[in-house]
Parts: sequence; C-alpha cells; structure tokens
Amino acid sequence: MRRAPASGPIVARLRWGAAPEPPSGVIMEPNVSPPAWTKDADGWTSYFRGLAVAADVPGWILFATALGFGALAQELGFTIWHTLFISGFVYALPAQVVLIDQLARGAALAAVAFVVSVTAIRLLPATVTLVPLFKDPTRPRWMAIAAVHFCAVTAWLEGLRRLPDIPVHLRMPHFLGIGFGMLLQTFFGSLVGYMLAAALPPTISAALLFMTPIYFLLSLVANARAIEDKLAVPLGFGLGPLFYLVVPGFDLLAAGLLAGTLAFFWPKVRR
Repeated sequence: MRRAPASGPIVARLRWGAAPEPPSGVIMEPNVSPPAWTKDADGWTSYFRGLAVAADVPGWILFATALGFGALAQELGFTIWHTLFISGFVYALPAQVVLIDQLARGAALAAVAFVVSVTAIRLLPATVTLVPLFKDPTRPRWMAIAAVHFCAVTAWLEGLRRLPDIPVHLRMPHFLGIGFGMLLQTFFGSLVGYMLAAALPPTISAALLFMTPIYFLLSLVANARAIEDKLAVPLGFGLGPLFYLVVPGFDLLAAGLLAGTLAFFWPKVRR
C-alpha cells in the first residue's frame, strides 16, 4: 500500500524541509541568481550555511569587539556569568557598554533601563526593514521571536546583504544561523576578553570596541546603491558632531533621523 507524502504547515513546523506551498497573502519573490548551494537545499542546510557566516570576517570583527567588552566588564567588577548573560540577553555592544557603565556608577535601575532603551532605538528601523525578508507564516512563532532578537547591527547587515539572493523558504533558517553564529562569537569574545583583561591595556580594550562601528560604516558605504543611501552617509558624518554638542546622549538618533530624512527628500526636491 502506497503512502501519501506528508505535506502542509504541520510538517513545516516539525522539520526544515523543502519549500512549502506559499501561504495565502505571502509573495514568493522570484530569485534571479540564487547561490549554487540553494539548489535542492533544505532548512538545515540553509541554517548551517548561515552559521558559517560567523566564521567569516564579520564574525571575527564582532569577536574582536567583544574582547573589549569582556575586558571592560572585568575591570568594572562584574562576574564572568554576569558578563555572558548581558552578552546574550542584550546582544548589542553599545547597549551592553552603557548598561555595565551605568550599573558600575550606581545609577537607579529605572534610569539604566531608560538609557539602554534609548541606545536600542536605532535597531528598530533595522528590524522593520529586515523582518519582511525572512517572514514566513509556515514557521513556528518561536523562530520569528528568535530571529528578531538577532537583529543587531552585524547580523542585520549580513541578513540584508544575503537574504534577498536566496529562496524565500530558506531565509528564516539562514538568518537564524547567522544570528546564532554571531551570538557565539559574542560569547567567546566576551569570555576571552574577560580572562585576558589583566593583559590588555585600557587603550587596546577601548580601540577594540570601535571595530564594529568601523565595519558598520564600511558596509554602509560598500552597499550604498541609491542616491539616497550615498547622501545619508556624508550627511550623518557632518551632523553627528553638531548634535553631539547640542543634544549629547541623543546625538546619534537625531543625526541619523535628520540625515536620513534630508537624503530621502533631496532627490525628489531636485526633480
């Protein structure tokens, strides 16, 4: 007796298999030139391919940056368990630095939560632009929650660069692999930096914290295609120091908002 092949959303929740039928209301975008590995690939293959991204240059840059955070946490008196918990739970190095700095200064928890939330606002537009790329109603909700948690700067850049080129049904596991791989690099970098804190001069620890911003800037410049993207970067450079003098603490948010708005409307005004 021949058995009918299993199909449907229930099976999609139990395994990462081949492409499911497109659910109602979801646009299955055609891929012009998908990578060769996507041919006949299932979800697990896509996940491990994403995991391997963390072993490339972006992952090691994140590792080097986490070295500086681990050393700073050790100098401020945090335990290794606190350091690793903050690395995994906050998962955004600027917010992590602000968090341990404010706690070390004895700031009130409400003030610490507010300041950390302000530093995380910059990730909201990044998340909003990335979620539509890997959104897949056939996957369990926990996958979407985990993927959103991984929307930090490095994972966001890699997701924005890689996801549009692969088939839609492989995007969610691929980004989960990227995010989890970057999380492991953050863990190991924080651990090694914490253990080497006595051997790392403060200047080197501080310099390592700038590795991710430098990578972020270079990636923005390299991936700028539209005139709006090319205008936003120099405008942000020019407005950043000005807003630092006017509204310190909100300078990055204000400069990014104004620079992005001007870059968006300037070509339309000229036309």
